[in-house]
Amino acid sequence: MRSISSVRARYFTTCIFSVAASLVHAQQDDAARIASWVALDAPTGHEHLATNPLLEQFPGWQRDRYGNLLRTIGSGSPHRVVACALDTYSYAVSQITDAGYLRLHRVGNGSSHTLWDQAHQGQQLRILTGSGPLIGVSAVENGHFAIQHSLETSIITQNDLWLDVGAETAADVSAMGINLLDPVIRSIPAWSYASEVAGPRSGARAGCAAVVAAAQAEINGTAGSTTYVLSVQQVFGWVGLGAALSRLPLTDELVVLTPGETNFRNDRVEGLGGRIDTVLADRVSGAIHLLAPAVGAPDSLMERVQLSTANQLLQALVQTVNPGSVQSPAWIGAPAPAMAMNNEENRWGPSSNISRLMEIEATLDSVAERSATPGHEGAIRSIVYNALPAWAKELAQIDDMGNLWVEFGPESEATMFVAHMDEVGYEIGSIEADGVVNLTRLGGVVTTAWEGQPAVMQLDPGINSDSIANPEQLRGVFLSRGNAETRHPTAVQAWFGMNSEQLTAMGVKTGMGVTGYKEGHRMGAYRYASRSLDDRAGTTALLHALQALDPARVQSRMIFAWSVREEGGLRGASAMAARLWPRTRRVYSIDTFVSSDTPLESPHFAYAPLGNGPVLRVIESAAMSTPAEFQRNRNIAAAAGIIPQIGLTQGGTDGSSFTIYGTPNAGISWPGRYSHSPAEIADLRDVAGLIDLIQALALAPVDSQ
Repeated sequence: MRSISSVRARYFTTCIFSVAASLVHAQQDDAARIASWVALDAPTGHEHLATNPLLEQFPGWQRDRYGNLLRTIGSGSPHRVVACALDTYSYAVSQITDAGYLRLHRVGNGSSHTLWDQAHQGQQLRILTGSGPLIGVSAVENGHFAIQHSLETSIITQNDLWLDVGAETAADVSAMGINLLDPVIRSIPAWSYASEVAGPRSGARAGCAAVVAAAQAEINGTAGSTTYVLSVQQVFGWVGLGAALSRLPLTDELVVLTPGETNFRNDRVEGLGGRIDTVLADRVSGAIHLLAPAVGAPDSLMERVQLSTANQLLQALVQTVNPGSVQSPAWIGAPAPAMAMNNEENRWGPSSNISRLMEIEATLDSVAERSATPGHEGAIRSIVYNALPAWAKELAQIDDMGNLWVEFGPESEATMFVAHMDEVGYEIGSIEADGVVNLTRLGGVVTTAWEGQPAVMQLDPGINSDSIANPEQLRGVFLSRGNAETRHPTAVQAWFGMNSEQLTAMGVKTGMGVTGYKEGHRMGAYRYASRSLDDRAGTTALLHALQALDPARVQSRMIFAWSVREEGGLRGASAMAARLWPRTRRVYSIDTFVSSDTPLESPHFAYAPLGNGPVLRVIESAAMSTPAEFQRNRNIAAAAGIIPQIGLTQGGTDGSSFTIYGTPNAGISWPGRYSHSPAEIADLRDVAGLIDLIQALALAPVDSQ
């Protein structure tokens, strides 16, 4: 029998752990509430996109003639005003080109961070049209064409930004409801992790969250009134605040929660600087208090605020308004921004088979949004296996590396099709004591498009033969250089809000994969954008081809394979080649044709326009189709009524692992833009054509000419 004292000890220990867990959850909830304010769409001059839903959520607030939101608690004198800056840095559409691209220009001076514009290249952006938000991607050089851009070392500026919205002409852009001067901002969800919040102007938005929390708790002095103001157009020098003060009763005391700074500030000041000081001198008779939260990476895209700092800011605000108050207001979440309209069914073009394109899009959604760096492909392998037809599941094989394949058909030399499941990204090389994670590149990552962005870590050990379908993920950020002088970082690091001891307790180890946050979006009539379309589009095409294939119709042996570790070494395919080459007649690599059909590349090679059909990838950096195989493939395609594009591009594919054994390799591809970046784009019609091409090649006799 246990002693009473030991039972009590166990009970109290359990209570302590329970309290600690509750505290952690409460902190995470508060961080998520503050992050919801960071995610609000409120570009300078278009703050109504945020204030409209705020008015619906918070009765008692009013909007003045300039667009500020105000709520007054109490009445009479002394009259205090508490204000924050609601607007965020943005761009305006400054040009719509004949080819359907948008050019951008900053609204106001914007961020002072040297990498602000660069953090918007190669990313998904929100175009806030009059009828609702749309997603576009900012063009970036193809990762496979790095050698062509090796001398480009200047930091990206606003003049280098081209926004791709999935249009082919200026008329397409107009039909999408996009107009000149529409605001454009980075597309990032509410982003919190551990007990920290990150995102554009997170310090300023934490200030607005504090203002609303205090106002909703009706914090006021012992006498008089307090007017709370969510002010607009701070980017232009506190224009909205000046307009509000000019129309309010004379102010005896002003409290301004300013954007974040390197160190916490709680000061009395003479003014805020610039034209606003003229208004302050005329309309504020007493003290001016300035409160600013301490932030990490000030003015960067992923500016960071710790929850403890946000709590300090809220407490300082309450104490300034009502000294001696012990009341601690609760954090209140903001309304979610409007969903992007890209995926609405009425936005399809005049295709004769929309239902088929919708099925392809649905599969892409399931695979493109999952992380799978080399050696961590379990999630994609699980999706592929579970989507196989019943007959194929019975034949499916998985080797020790994690490659998956289905072999079927009459006994003969085999025709093999292979797509890879992994994607470029990073793995953890080492972890500093303070928790900074040093990263190692996996594949040809476009480093400029990852620095200073949201980060996601896969919490799986990388055992390729496992069946991990849903590895847990940790959110964090890729760190950004503070005073960059050149475009490319020499090292990439990440931060997840915890020190090394805490990360270890979470199960974090070296070798784990780290990628960016991903969402798949259809753009325009037929385009699809997501990180890792190389090679999730190939994975999808191969899967759909197998699903539609009647195994009784094939005339020779077939192997449909999904490989691991293609990026940075073709390791999975090399293992399959060593095992399968003696009985393989030919191999088809299902992978991206990295196209120069972008505004940043020369069309003198690799020019395969999106929407013009699948591509026979004849020559690449590491291999080429033999003339006989090339002609055979063209003949089979023609017989099936398919007119493929042909071309030469850079990079290598899995099939080149077989050529050393004498097995001919041919790449069959979909043309893609902005390879190895978060901005990759495919055309769904090309993916559909690729599926047809795979099926035609699979049904052809093994030795047909």
